[in-house]
This record gives sequence, structure tokens and C-alpha cells, in this order.
Amino acid sequence: MTDISQLLGDDAEYLLDHRCRGFPREQLHLPGPDFVSRVVADSDRSPAVMRSLQALFGHGRLAGTGYLSLLPVDQGIEHSAGASFAPNPRYFDPANIVELALEGGCNGVASTLGVLSSVARRYAHRIPMMLKLNHNETLSYPAMYDQTLFAEVDQAHDMGCVAVGATIYFGSPESRRQIMEISEAFERAHQLGMATVLWAYLRNPAFKHEGKDYHVAADLTGQANHLAATIKADIVKQKLPETNGGYQDIGFGHTHAKVYGELTSEHPIDLARYQVACCYMGRAGLINSGGGSKGHSDLGEAVRTAVINKRAGGMGLISGRKAFQKPMGEGVELLQAIQDVYLDKGVTVA
Repeated sequence: MTDISQLLGDDAEYLLDHRCRGFPREQLHLPGPDFVSRVVADSDRSPAVMRSLQALFGHGRLAGTGYLSLLPVDQGIEHSAGASFAPNPRYFDPANIVELALEGGCNGVASTLGVLSSVARRYAHRIPMMLKLNHNETLSYPAMYDQTLFAEVDQAHDMGCVAVGATIYFGSPESRRQIMEISEAFERAHQLGMATVLWAYLRNPAFKHEGKDYHVAADLTGQANHLAATIKADIVKQKLPETNGGYQDIGFGHTHAKVYGELTSEHPIDLARYQVACCYMGRAGLINSGGGSKGHSDLGEAVRTAVINKRAGGMGLISGRKAFQKPMGEGVELLQAIQDVYLDKGVTVA
């Protein structure tokens, strides 16, 4: 097992001993082996959707825990194939993407229509697959920032996927159209018995204000999570919060003083706990993203993110570039270090 305290270094006590008080853990719907029958069963999700969710929860090293470790590889479209796969050219071949998820013990693999369809007959019965429906395509010039549908929900169903994923750029001028598109897509996915996962990201130049980046503010990302749950995302993918006070400092929208006083603090676990609370108190699972690869610090950063997510009441981690931009052995080690956090009974919900 991974030595979590060693990787956390000087932050070990700060992160492992913290207790959340704004939203006590007793108020949350926490992940667990019975999450589908205990929480999802309250909803209008069909038996087929519940079966698809259980397939995700029942695969890989975290099977039976209620936690998720997912490998997402859709960066070939947004970041370009060269930027994504040149660091490790073997991942130009989609089969190696799925092999990394298998070797790494992941619950599932998320990727594009092209990647998954090219190897679906080999792998759909071996690991749960999630088709990412839309992407920000960056070959267009000058650059534009929008999410374009690349696939239909029925295509995901036909190739054997258990889930679909999509991104909405909340806060952008295009967000209202994206909300309508993805709400309709998620309804179709549920009709076909698949689970839904939303990348609930923020995108607006005004969210960078006076030297601070409020794209990772707890109050703004929390509201994005709430909107994601509103269009019936079963699982919400969100960046780990790094700050707070976006509504107040930018000066827009609506908020309440208790968000910044009684309900949160500057502690990273409290900020992530607010994200969980905005996911209907955990009825929609929160998975945080692993972020880009920085090299030697990736392992420690991934474990730190996993500790914060788990202790906040989150459902797991979805980490891509930190894993696939390395030799496969190192990628597997990183994915399994993340999983070790969720397997470690000493890392508790704060």
C-alpha cells in the first residue's frame, strides 16, 4: 500500500486530522458499497441505470467500496493529439488507453467516439466504458471556446457503454445552449439505461479577477455542481477548489454571507465539502479531476487530491494526463496510489 502520510509530507496532519463543521458528515449521503440501493434507489432512475452504475462501482481495485477511479482520455481533441500523446507515443493507439485502465485497476475508462468505437468489440465486456459526447475542438483558428457534440447517445449504447459524459462551460455565453443540449442527451441516456457524468467546468475570462482565478472558487464551482445535479447528472466531475469568494470579489450573481463564514473555511477539505453539499449533499457523486502532468510532483499531487476528495465526502478521482503521459508502469503506479487512498480505512470522511 502507498505510504500516504509520507507523500503528504508536512501537510499530513493538516489534511488527515481536519474535521468539517459547516456541513457535518452525518448530513451527507456518503459513498459506500450500498450506494446504489441506499441513495440512487430513492430517485427515478430505472433498474437499467442502476445496473449500469453498479457495473462502474463493481469493477477494478475499488470494486465494492462505492468509490471510483476513472481514466479519462479525451485530450486528443481539445489539447491536440500531439500535445496529448507525444510524451508517450504508444497512446496514439486507442487499445493502449484501455489497457492502461485495465492494468491500473480502474473502475472504467472514458474517451471519445473514435477511441472507444475502434476497440469496443475487444474491451466493452472487459471494462465499463463511458463515451464523452462533446469536446472543445481547438484546430479552428482563431481559437473559439465552445463544446461541440461529436457523438449521439445511441452510439454509446450501441457500442456497449455503461455511461455517457459531457462538458458544460458554465458561465460562458454558450452555456445556455450547452445546458439544453446536454439535458436532452442525459435524458436519452437514462432512457437507454446508461449513467450520466458531467464535467461541470467554468469558462469566462471575467472569472480571472485582480490576479485570482475564480474558475476554481468553491462558491462558483459549487453552483456549477448544483446545476449539473439539476439536469440529472448521476456523477459530477469538478476541479478541486483552490479559493472562494468568486461571487463577492467579481461582484455578480447571488450568494449569502454564511457560505463564507459558517459553511466553509480556507481549509481545502471544507472548500471541497461545499462542492459535495452542492451535489445534493452527495446524492450526485463528486469526482475531482487530477489535473495536468507536471512531472516528478504528480504522484504526491494525485494522492493529496484524493485525500481531500475522500475526506470531503467525494466519490473518487478521474485522472488522465498524470497517468497516460508516463511510461505504463509509472502510470499504473500513480493510478493505484490514488486507489490506495480510498482503500485505506485510516483515511476517513472529515
